[in-house]
Amino acid sequence: MNSPVRKRLGEILIERGKLDAAGLDRALRVQEDSRGERLGSLLVTLGLCAQRDVAEALAIQLGLQLVDVAGYPEFPILEERVSARFLRESRALPIREDEQEVALAMVDPTDAYTIGAFKMVTGREVKPMVALPTELEAALERLYGAGKSALGQIVGDVEQRDDLSFDADIQQLKDLAAEAPVIRLVSLIVTNALEQRASDIHVEPFENRLIVRYRIDGVLHEVESPPRRFSAAVISRIKIMANLDIAERRLPQDGRIRLRVQGKEIDLRVSTVPTMHGESVVMRILDKGGVPLDFRKLGFHDDTLKSFMNVLMEPHGILLVTGPTGSGKTTTLYTALETLNKPDVKILTVEDPVEYQMPGINQIQVKPQIELTFANALRSIVRQDPDVIMIGEIRDLETAQIAVQSALTGHLVLSTVHTNDAASTVNRLLDMGIDDYLLTSTMIGILAQRLVRTLCAACKEPYTALPEIVEQLGLRRYARTGADITLWHEKGCPECAHTGFMGRISVMEMLPMTDPLRSLVMKHATSMELRNEAIRGGMVTMYEDGLRKALDGTTTFEEVLRVTREN
Repeated sequence: MNSPVRKRLGEILIERGKLDAAGLDRALRVQEDSRGERLGSLLVTLGLCAQRDVAEALAIQLGLQLVDVAGYPEFPILEERVSARFLRESRALPIREDEQEVALAMVDPTDAYTIGAFKMVTGREVKPMVALPTELEAALERLYGAGKSALGQIVGDVEQRDDLSFDADIQQLKDLAAEAPVIRLVSLIVTNALEQRASDIHVEPFENRLIVRYRIDGVLHEVESPPRRFSAAVISRIKIMANLDIAERRLPQDGRIRLRVQGKEIDLRVSTVPTMHGESVVMRILDKGGVPLDFRKLGFHDDTLKSFMNVLMEPHGILLVTGPTGSGKTTTLYTALETLNKPDVKILTVEDPVEYQMPGINQIQVKPQIELTFANALRSIVRQDPDVIMIGEIRDLETAQIAVQSALTGHLVLSTVHTNDAASTVNRLLDMGIDDYLLTSTMIGILAQRLVRTLCAACKEPYTALPEIVEQLGLRRYARTGADITLWHEKGCPECAHTGFMGRISVMEMLPMTDPLRSLVMKHATSMELRNEAIRGGMVTMYEDGLRKALDGTTTFEEVLRVTREN
């Protein structure tokens, strides 16, 4: 009986949605000129696929198991029989053994020579398993010490340079930043950030070290960093990529980098500021394909979504989304624009910066250096006959006044404000100087939101909440009479890099502007009075929305308490 025909690696990647046909054709053409380099490593080198995607496809193709990061041993196995040098050269590592067989993690599990060598040395069967190159290199470094990680290898290529200091002249820095090892170093920092689902990359020079940190699911994690003497070269390379002035080290600068990494279009929003020991750089990762413009996926419950959509469908007025920096406000506004974006609706936006480009929507990038401010741009776009105007942020009285005037003249205005909750937004606008009668005439609704980390679906665990916790959190109202309350907590597994969390979701409160609220605004009521009236009118608070998500296993109640509080 004939064995089934094995699928090609490219076919599997296309079927799994990790590669397109054009990308595969490109890689195959390069492979013809590369003297037999393996397709998988070429796809990663060309930025068409992630290492993990290739490893998973290879495991499917060969019918082998993929090694997870927790599967590597605590101590070296077969140390007395196999040299560390051979392991590094063959990119293989024994991870388990018993009397019958040795489990061998391999970057290339089709390497018959290495498998044969282990059979001969051990006298046992060898069970090959697929390993991610970066994880295997990290395990070799940890177990054998003298090995180098991918970053360490690149650092070694330029370690002997004597022109890496911060005081190097501009031409030296330009030359160094254009050299292959430094280019690979910055590329590796960005690629690793994408592999780990980071939203921001922080490159921070201190007196004795250069620190690289990734913000993953809202929490900063320090990662392997180049030596301190590399800071000038790395930062100069990033500034060159973002078209910034590398000679200017005294003033903050902002720029943008467009890349194609792992087959996806990625924008990096770059910000530099001078610090005591050099320039601190933060790169915000804007993954065009990774933003779900879907209200349900953003975290809207039925009642909140119904209230929000009722306001969004109003023909004119101001709808605000509020919350701290990095709370998902812009994503919510883009989702609202996607809903409104129809052939008979003209939409204009004024943003700083334009984070995601949306077809069918006219987007304007603010440029203060040429006097194209929010206020100046708004004055012009009102004459463009728009139906909907989106303002990136209301920062000052001038912008707020133009937003109010736009709403009064029949436009739907969407924008963001930095406040703690929905009710306090009204007082913030009054404090800015907006007249109360204009505010009550134009404001139609305020959505406040925060982001909480979502539990990893593969490893989250339920538990019965203690009576004290049920009483303290006020959970009894959400349960059936006499029933135990089930909450969930994080555990950690390879899927979530052992953090217990995977991604984030919004907790929110929607305050539609009603007549009782308008009366309170005219009396300049406190935010607490406005909040209490909104709750009487049926508003589900952010805290309550978070508790609902904790009870349905979306997040933990500790996460909800971290970002919200019951007033």
